[in-house]
Amino acid sequence: MKICNIGKIITAKIDGTNLTRDNYISTENMLSNCGGVVASSSVPSTKVTRFSKHDVLLSNIRPYFKKVWFARFDGGCSNDVICIRANEKDCLSQYLYYAISTDSFIDSFSASSKGTKMPRGDKNALLSYKIPDRTLDEQQHIVDILGTLDDKIENLEEVNSKIQSYCIAKYRLLFSNV
Repeated sequence: MKICNIGKIITAKIDGTNLTRDNYISTENMLSNCGGVVASSSVPSTKVTRFSKHDVLLSNIRPYFKKVWFARFDGGCSNDVICIRANEKDCLSQYLYYAISTDSFIDSFSASSKGTKMPRGDKNALLSYKIPDRTLDEQQHIVDILGTLDDKIENLEEVNSKIQSYCIAKYRLLFSNV
């Protein structure tokens, strides 16, 4: 099924002054390899694209960096980020996210890019890309499996971060008297 048949690109705007560093998403604070997002270093005062929880955000600049994020909250994103909303009666939002996160999609979207310094993907190529046609039950099964793995990865990253902080504190304590 083509993305244009099960979703659409969102263009609704929100004033940047209504956003914070935590709910503004730009290509700068999207992490590569579908790694999520971090707080933005700044928030523009101009109008930006409004996104909703469960939208799929895709960096349109240098798509080969695989900056794709499944929105966990409402907010605003820069015009260099494409906001895609699934039609839930045809396609689960999270299934669309997983389909867009594949190397196959990223390679296809990257191939449609124009420009050399800051290549940008072609939105028409994005909308015409075909994702696997599955029933909603099959989509839910896939989402359940991959979602569980994503949750485990997130928990392990949190544990790793705490261990790293502990190690740094111990290192400083042990070597502060030298």
